[in-house]
Amino acid sequence: MSWKLGNRTLDFADRVQIMGILNVTPDSFFDGGRYQEREAAVQAALRMVEEGADIIDIGGESSRPPMYGEGVDVPLREECERVVPVVEQLRQHSDIPISIDTTKAEVARQSLQAGANIINDISALRDDPRMLEVAVASSAPVVLMHRRGTRATMQQDTSYRDLLGELKSFLAERIEVARAGGVASGRIAVDPGIGFGKSVSGNFEIIRHLDVFTELGCPVLVGASRKSFIWKSMGLSSAETLEGSLAVAVLSVVGKAQILRVHDVRETVRAVRLAEAILRRGRISY
Repeated sequence: MSWKLGNRTLDFADRVQIMGILNVTPDSFFDGGRYQEREAAVQAALRMVEEGADIIDIGGESSRPPMYGEGVDVPLREECERVVPVVEQLRQHSDIPISIDTTKAEVARQSLQAGANIINDISALRDDPRMLEVAVASSAPVVLMHRRGTRATMQQDTSYRDLLGELKSFLAERIEVARAGGVASGRIAVDPGIGFGKSVSGNFEIIRHLDVFTELGCPVLVGASRKSFIWKSMGLSSAETLEGSLAVAVLSVVGKAQILRVHDVRETVRAVRLAEAILRRGRISY
């Protein structure tokens, strides 16, 4: 399966695609406040492109859980003001595929008009009913993620009778909603939502059994980079999660994930390309 996006093609059979995270927010859990200035954000994105990113994922509203402090709902206009100019300026400098990380249809619409290519909706088209319309009208690929509850409530109950079964059923249902609404089958990816309403052990279980989600017939995105289940389980601080994040990235490659959403692009590219070469008995390809 592949996605044709502007001048580039993402071939999921060829190699794992690395999605670099660019949060233009003051309060994201790991890099909040670093890239609020437009020029700093664009330069950060271009560095990730040089480091080997296949996609840049731009977000203007933090989805962090309450453990990192009280989150702030960003008004539509402010979120647009944060992300759209960055998308527009980055597109002037690079043909890199750009993903817009938002649950708001209007933010997605304006970002796509400015040059973005992909909609990354952590609500799986539930928070804003108009998101499906935007996806269909633009023919943009859509990433559908599992999240239990809202940002404020998602970590209040992390127990499941059948974690993998419930996640798979939810994602299958959202795939069907997207398809029935007009999104082409080959333009959908799924994300099991590591850290979004899951316990540490639940996150481990998802990573051990990513093959469950590949059965849905869509590319599987894993977004585990720098998340708390890594540093909590290792007894470290949130700043000491690089090695753990790389371990999860490599295990995700083994589990046949096709997209990895990461903060540390250079390090992840090196680890993942070596893992791919070992698994496929081939040469390292950047």
